[in-house]
Amino acid sequence: MTSDDRRAAVLGSPIEHSKSPVLHGAAYAALGLSGWTYDRIECTAEQLPGLVSGLGPEWVGLSVTMPNKFAALEFATERTERAEIVGSANTLVRSPSGWRADCTDVDGVTGALADAGLTDLTGRTAVVVGAGGTARPALVALASLGARSVRVIARDESRAQGAIACGHAVGLDVVWVGFDASAISTAVSDCAAVVSTVPADGAAPFAEALSAAPLLLDAIYDPWPTPLADAVTRAGGVVVGGLSMLLNQAFGQVEQFTGMPAPRRDMAEALAAAL
Repeated sequence: MTSDDRRAAVLGSPIEHSKSPVLHGAAYAALGLSGWTYDRIECTAEQLPGLVSGLGPEWVGLSVTMPNKFAALEFATERTERAEIVGSANTLVRSPSGWRADCTDVDGVTGALADAGLTDLTGRTAVVVGAGGTARPALVALASLGARSVRVIARDESRAQGAIACGHAVGLDVVWVGFDASAISTAVSDCAAVVSTVPADGAAPFAEALSAAPLLLDAIYDPWPTPLADAVTRAGGVVVGGLSMLLNQAFGQVEQFTGMPAPRRDMAEALAAAL
């Protein structure tokens, strides 16, 4: 290893399916960083503190996927404001004090919506399906685009309180909607966009109720298309999937790791070729 060599990786369990090495590898090659490597590392939340603490100075950054996002935020010595609001981190970047936590999942949502033609939600209403870990960055992203209110569709209101609090923290008027087809149809009737963060089979029973969405961002990319994506497409809505989220969240990671603009076209072409 030379003084110019640097290392990065994605941490998660299971991790074999991750496409992050494709994206980061293409970026480093396009940027001329021939001594840079990016690996997959099998790692649980319990293992994360010890593993990251043992990494040498050549390690510049880590992508973090489930089940490690909460552990990454807790471990970090610095945290961006949005990571603190979301309550989890998908990015750890080497800093003078140790490791800085960020949540580029927010960029994944805003970037995917932009890919579908939506860049301004000023004063408008959106819908988020689900209240788990992906719902929170979605709420922060919607607020950053100017959304006024968000209806969070979740099975249990008490379990949705974390997502609701996250929405309130970024100035959104958040209303909980239960898993009732009629209530869901009403919630979607005047919205500008729907972001679904639940598994394909979780949204499938309510696909028709959600089909009136003018624009759907479905965080799933395997299997694709989902029953929800099919329903919205048949109804004439615009649909964008989780691969767009994956790509857009990686741009910010590359830029934070390297200090250089992400080569977006090269990364998009590499992802398309890997499918």
